[in-house]
Amino acid sequence: MKTRVLIVDDEEKFSEPLAERLALRDYDVTTSQSGEDAVAKIKHYNYDVVVLDVLMPGMSGIETLREIKKIKPLTEIIMLTGHATVESAVEGMRLGATDFLMKPCETEDLIPKIQKAHDRKAEHEERIREAKTKDIIASPRSVLKK
Repeated sequence: MKTRVLIVDDEEKFSEPLAERLALRDYDVTTSQSGEDAVAKIKHYNYDVVVLDVLMPGMSGIETLREIKKIKPLTEIIMLTGHATVESAVEGMRLGATDFLMKPCETEDLIPKIQKAHDRKAEHEERIREAKTKDIIASPRSVLKK
């Protein structure tokens, strides 16, 4: 299955070419030009990785990150900014961002980070499946012991 990526950036001149380059590398890519739109999309689709700009009009990248993590906590988020500050990087990582890159970034620098984020999400999902399976298997035994 293709890795599902959501690129959130108010600069279409950045997000659209990046989306095209990722699609050529066999990623399932969607773009969004605002935090509000990204949150709406997250509610209706299960993305693996979100590539999220920090500085956007309206809902900031940090606010968007916070909302995404409330809705889909396992979604991995890579923060991008052309105006990085140590504070925004620390805040993003504290809120659950997987990584932080400066814009403009090369596609070749972003791809390994997307892959690593996807692998991390898949690993978390597998652990959850294993825990649920153990619960299901253990449940009938505990009922029989009573």
